[in-house]
Amino acid sequence: MTDQPPDRILRLNAVLDRTGLTRATLYRKIQAGTFPKQVRIATRCTGWRESAIREWMRNPMFYEVDEAR
Repeated sequence: MTDQPPDRILRLNAVLDRTGLTRATLYRKIQAGTFPKQVRIATRCTGWRESAIREWMRNPMFYEVDEAR
């Protein structure tokens, strides 16, 4: 078995803190396909997979959303 921790869901403020982006820039990047898409966790609640944010942070200039995910 792998000892990999489960993939957590990060809320907006946590993502903004980790990335240093403003809210407007983050949503602009989502629209452009250069930032991970949100996942719905409840009717009016979304977040981002921590693994997707880590992947984006490794190479933010050349990140593109993989539609297969």
